[in-house]
Amino acid sequence: MKKKSVVLIVIVLLLSALFAGCAGGEAGGIGDGSGTGGTGDVSGTTGSDAGGGITLTDMTGREVSLAGPATKVVALTAADVEVLYAIGAGDALVGRGEYCDYPPEALNVQSVQSGSETNIEQIIALEPQLLIMSKMAQTDEQVQQLENAGVSTFVTDPQTIDETYTAIALTGQLVGKESEAQTVTDGMKAVFADLHSKAEADAAAGGEQKTIYFEVSPLAYGLWTAGSGTVLDQVAQLLGLKNIFDDVSDWAQISEEQVIERDPDYILTIDMYSGDGPTPTDEILSRAGWENITAIKNKAILNLTANELSRPGPRLADGATKLYDFIYGGGAE
Repeated sequence: MKKKSVVLIVIVLLLSALFAGCAGGEAGGIGDGSGTGGTGDVSGTTGSDAGGGITLTDMTGREVSLAGPATKVVALTAADVEVLYAIGAGDALVGRGEYCDYPPEALNVQSVQSGSETNIEQIIALEPQLLIMSKMAQTDEQVQQLENAGVSTFVTDPQTIDETYTAIALTGQLVGKESEAQTVTDGMKAVFADLHSKAEADAAAGGEQKTIYFEVSPLAYGLWTAGSGTVLDQVAQLLGLKNIFDDVSDWAQISEEQVIERDPDYILTIDMYSGDGPTPTDEILSRAGWENITAIKNKAILNLTANELSRPGPRLADGATKLYDFIYGGGAE
């Protein structure tokens, strides 16, 4: 039961955007800042006024005003918590969603119920100036209840790498850490550019383009994958790989037969291991009918368990680096 609970949490967090009908839009460039950036594009915000106030347009097009940089913040999504710590604003966090678990020091912050179980009174009791949440987190009525209590609400909704840069920049403006946010995004862009350059050279030397299958939900709970318009698909492109399900959009449910037919060279799974039964890698290797898949024959399966590529935040660069090392650095035989 423990393993089932852990896996279901991951699936819900990853696929909630699909079930809520959140659209990612066009991806634009691969993490180079040339994409559209969505409605939260920083270039279209109002910014700070002469009196120190801040007015910004969030990633749903809502205009949000603060008297000044927020010093007491509740963030409900894991990516937003990670962004706050990455830009040096972790001390402003007074509340976090219950599934926000990185960095480790975030676990010392008061957790609040989030998602469909969001407890508005619990958030208000923490007296934050600002609540940062995802597009599907709360109802309009709940948002109004928060704002009636003096809590400004700001929505981030990054679906691509470029939109992740936008979310980081906006968060930096909200908490008075603009330069720190710029440093984070510049660092990410530098890592992605380096990986892309190296992958191009490695792929050219290796000949035929390799393929990858992203498994975001394991067989026991129904196979789901990342299609076009997702960060994972962008990472595949950046590393010179072809996503075998780039012909489907966003997060999609697929079948075993489809995976077998498309015969990926590599498999990346983000399933978590509870310590009971076979590891996610061993479970995939043991699947009946999968034995002739190239990735299975070569044991070319990477299991990322720390959410590096499943959260649109600063650690996307870390996840992409791990995948590059696995593909081109000898991790996959």
